[in-house]
Amino acid sequence: MTESPQRRGSNHPGLPSRVIHEVRRGWRRLNLRFTGSGLATVYHEAYEHSLGVVPLDPERATKILAFLAEEGLFESADLFVARAPALRTMLNVHDPDYIESLQRHDVVERIFGVPLTDEELERVVEMQRFAVGGTIQATRLALQNRGVAVNLGGGQHHATRNAGMGFCLFNDIAVAVTRLRTRGFREPVLVVDLDIHDGNGTRAIFAQDPSVHTYSIHGEDWGDTAAVGSTSIALGADVGDEVYLGTLLKTLPEVFAETKPGLVIYLAGADPADDDVLGNWRISPRGMMVRDQFVIEIARRKNRRMPIAMVLGGGYGPRSWKYTARFLSWLICGRVIEPPGNEELTLRRFREIRNTIDPSSMTSEPGDFTWKLSEEDLAGILPGIPRQTRFLSYFSRHGVELLLERFGILDQIRVRGFESPTVDVDLTHPVGQTVRIYDGPERRELLMELRVNRDSRMVPDCELLTIEWLLLQNPKADFGPYRRPLPGQNHPGLGMLREVLGWLVMVAEVLELDGIGYVPSNFHVAAQSRRMVAFIEPKYEAWMRALEELFHDVPLAEASRIVSEGGVVIEATGEPLIWKGYAMVLPVSDRLKEKVSGEDYDREVDEFAETAKLRLAE
Repeated sequence: MTESPQRRGSNHPGLPSRVIHEVRRGWRRLNLRFTGSGLATVYHEAYEHSLGVVPLDPERATKILAFLAEEGLFESADLFVARAPALRTMLNVHDPDYIESLQRHDVVERIFGVPLTDEELERVVEMQRFAVGGTIQATRLALQNRGVAVNLGGGQHHATRNAGMGFCLFNDIAVAVTRLRTRGFREPVLVVDLDIHDGNGTRAIFAQDPSVHTYSIHGEDWGDTAAVGSTSIALGADVGDEVYLGTLLKTLPEVFAETKPGLVIYLAGADPADDDVLGNWRISPRGMMVRDQFVIEIARRKNRRMPIAMVLGGGYGPRSWKYTARFLSWLICGRVIEPPGNEELTLRRFREIRNTIDPSSMTSEPGDFTWKLSEEDLAGILPGIPRQTRFLSYFSRHGVELLLERFGILDQIRVRGFESPTVDVDLTHPVGQTVRIYDGPERRELLMELRVNRDSRMVPDCELLTIEWLLLQNPKADFGPYRRPLPGQNHPGLGMLREVLGWLVMVAEVLELDGIGYVPSNFHVAAQSRRMVAFIEPKYEAWMRALEELFHDVPLAEASRIVSEGGVVIEATGEPLIWKGYAMVLPVSDRLKEKVSGEDYDREVDEFAETAKLRLAE
């Protein structure tokens, strides 16, 4: 290392020789194990989201990757892209009311301590959700390879089941461990938390779980330290190398011996460092390195292939990335490489590298890992392109998915054989805002596409949620003699129109809208939703009732074909009935219900019925 262990203002010019000797005993064996091997590294571009008033370096992960690439220690095969976990996975740990509350400014602003715009709130929720996915991915890779995997995010250890604090919205460690439990992993888990701040959230979540031991050395306790499996050590302020490393050396081996973990999650916070802008400890760069090496050495004693998932945790200020970079260089090649001082030069080099990486080679879903400027990137920068941050100006992206989960839409899709439905919210379409549900993270098949708008023109004195487009299809199902394709269908439907309309009614109620409106393009579209909706104009309601009577015993696909081909004739004129697609509504408010189902409406429908008699063409 090029930096001297003696730092200005430090009272500990060197490390205790007994600590150094104990740590170095296993280095040679470890170095041989790691030299020349790739380190499974998890990343997502969402990690670069930032809040200007919070001293989190948005380029910390990028700088680390840049450094490793510059030194020839990083290849595209080592990179895995984090995926946002399903909310069902998150709900195994976090209370649904708490997750829903993260749409509110006051809740998230309390956690971060600063006011946020809608855009900032969306981005920070997205960032931390992807970080949860990154930790899930790191635990999976560590167990799969029985090696070390690092998530260049995560470590959100303050979040509890029903509250966030200290910049932490979700507890990624708890979600990852709980997910492993649901998938049959039964071995003990040891969380080694060496962030300067107390791992209170993780400890609280697993307080009654003897299979998860939380080990934390920190400055001050953030809450109750009681737990069936916990080592909680508060050292106070102004801690230096000797006290810190001596405590680690004395206590951690015993915890390993007692726990006998099948998985270690190491929260390698950089905020104990002397130059951290929020920390109040005085740990030197050499002390930080010895700490990290000691954790690995303890986990790998007696030639054990201990799976270790590492997350970054805290680290504040422009130099926090260097501590992780030094450690990862040693972990990969067996020697400590000092990161360069010219960070911008390194970043330019990495930007060249990442532009050449094929997304499919990084085991990510195509289209999810892109480095090109999109319309969304340009929004807010170029004039005339406003950035939309809320679905229907109200729901956050995760709020949309939470509604789909809690209302049972996603469970209905799972019942149909799609185990991991993936929700995408697109706010950029010029016609309307779009919600899509795919069959899985790879997004090979589209199951639902819903495009909606808020509209005040369709019905006077009413505001509606208008459906511009709705596609529901089941790619796993086949057409047959009793299930023929409707016009425009490539796959059979999901059989979920009623559920989706019910979900939209709930959305309309939340937004205090009067109802749902849409214009059916074909007879079969109108017929499928007849139990819940009606035409706005009594005249067209009369035509629809006449068509239903005419085709009472005819299969819907056949009836729709006959109408579209002009096979229905108006008795009064002898002219064919041309389906033009007139507006229909599903009323929610009392005033709209009165407009389409009151006595006046029914009387007008009856009056038009005399002129709406129909017959089949000869």
